Amino acid sequence: MRIVFIGTGEIGVPTLRALQKSEHELIGVVTQPDKPLGRDQKITAPPIKAALVGHKVSILQPAKIKEPKAIDEIRALAPDVIVVMAYGQILPKAVLEIPKIACLNLHASILPRWRGAAPIQAAIAAGDPETGVTVMYVDEGLDTGDILLQHKIDITANETGDSLHDRLAEIAPDALLEALRLLASGNALRIPQDKALATYAPKLNRESGRINWNEPAEVIERKVRAYNPWPGAFSEFNPPSPGSGATSNRKLKIFAASIVDLRGKPGEVLRRDKEFVIAAVDRALSLTEVHLEGKRRMSATEFLRGQQAR
Repeated sequence: MRIVFIGTGEIGVPTLRALQKSEHELIGVVTQPDKPLGRDQKITAPPIKAALVGHKVSILQPAKIKEPKAIDEIRALAPDVIVVMAYGQILPKAVLEIPKIACLNLHASILPRWRGAAPIQAAIAAGDPETGVTVMYVDEGLDTGDILLQHKIDITANETGDSLHDRLAEIAPDALLEALRLLASGNALRIPQDKALATYAPKLNRESGRINWNEPAEVIERKVRAYNPWPGAFSEFNPPSPGSGATSNRKLKIFAASIVDLRGKPGEVLRRDKEFVIAAVDRALSLTEVHLEGKRRMSATEFLRGQQAR
């Protein structure tokens, strides 16, 4: 089948590569425009485009896919199937109507649970025992289309947003190739989603990672893992300023922590010698990896040594 792949994020790269190696013909790729990134604002290609270096395939990078020019360019490719994964824009009806057979989306959750932009982090933060990749038919709603198939995996006890992202990226190619085989044979299912079971995972921003120490330690620990590496769970910290002894309010990101059976006022630092422990509403968290604003990421032990040397 003739395939157009629409995607931007790193999670879609293994699926793109699997398509290139498959019996299907990858006739075009649509991705977001190059953007300035990092402190030096260097113009950088999105991961999907970067993965295509050295490959001869048509790459389209419209600022908005709903623009008539972009729609005409995709239509001119005459795809049998459009495959979407982590693109970052909602496809208009005019694009959904282009493929001869279907427009499929690979979504990183077991729909209808965790529709929306941040399903990986939401599943960990909620304490879900499993998640997966859903291959669905795209409609005009937000992840509301009929389900073709789902591949599931367990969420481990030490799962982070980063590790789960990579594991889902690994299983996505098999899910898509199976879906394409079913489409080609005429045996693909269309299973309507149960709206009553739908939950939503809105787009994250930097403030999403702010810790509320009035929550249970278990809830906070899950958020620490879910938001590692981005946006990063964080709390305000008041280390003394060098030479003055005065305190300065700075952001302390927490990338790893464990629950300990200590109690105190929520947000109170219970230990800061050999162990860095902060109280939640019930128990407490022993921090193991942190990043103080203006410093580098380090172990909590190394961080405490630096604080004690002031």
